[in-house]
Amino acid sequence: MPPRPLTRLRKLALALPEAHEVEAWGEPTFRVRNKLFAMHASVGTHHTQGREAVWVKASPENQDLMIHAYPHRFFRPPYVGTSGWVGVYLDGAVDWEELGELLRDAWRMTAPKRLIRAHEE
Repeated sequence: MPPRPLTRLRKLALALPEAHEVEAWGEPTFRVRNKLFAMHASVGTHHTQGREAVWVKASPENQDLMIHAYPHRFFRPPYVGTSGWVGVYLDGAVDWEELGELLRDAWRMTAPKRLIRAHEE
């Protein structure tokens, strides 16, 4: 049996330098130096319309491109969507490599510049 989506999400997010998990609003959130770069949204909440998802920090431009190109995979999440965050559905066929890249980009947008430089060398 393949790992649950949350298990795979945790593995990707927590592999990033100094990433850690904090439960907030009843959900796992992923942070670097306590700044949020991704958050899980479980099926049982009113935030996902019955679909498991992750919300990932992104630029408004990238958010628009992803949602318009693949509306069956990406969506504008409530609350943080106006700031460019993008929702990624975790049910169905998930491109885990792509999600890993999105998480790395979100981490880079959030982590202090010194930390980014230290891990890019």
